[in-house]
Amino acid sequence: MSGIGSRLRQERERLGLSQKTFGEIGGVEANAQGKYESGGRAPKADYLSRVAERGVDILYVLTGTSTPIQLDNLSQLEEKVLGNYRAMLKEDQDAIRRLTTTLAEHSASMNGKTKLPLQES
Repeated sequence: MSGIGSRLRQERERLGLSQKTFGEIGGVEANAQGKYESGGRAPKADYLSRVAERGVDILYVLTGTSTPIQLDNLSQLEEKVLGNYRAMLKEDQDAIRRLTTTLAEHSASMNGKTKLPLQES
C-alpha cells in the first residue's frame, strides 16, 4: 500500500467514516476510494479539496507530516493550559502527555472512532 493511500485510510478511520461515505464526500464511488487507499490509484486535487473541507489533514496525507497547529487560534483556556504545561518539569510533562493520550483514545473509542494517529512525544 502506498504511503498516501495508507495515510488517507488513517484519516478516514480517524474521522470514523466508511469507505462509501468518505468516497461520497470526495465525489467518488466506494471502489475508487478503495483503490486510493490501496495505492492502486492516486487521488486528484478536486477530491483532496473536498475531503479537506471535512477535516482531512491533506498535508499529512501527501507528505506524512501533520499540519502544525496554529497557535494564534488558541482560546484563552488553551493558552493557559499550554503555559502551565511549559512551566512543568520534564517528568510532569511526560505524565501529562501520557494522560492526555489515554483520555483522547478513550474519548475516541466512546464515540465509535478508531485509534487516533500517533503524536510525537
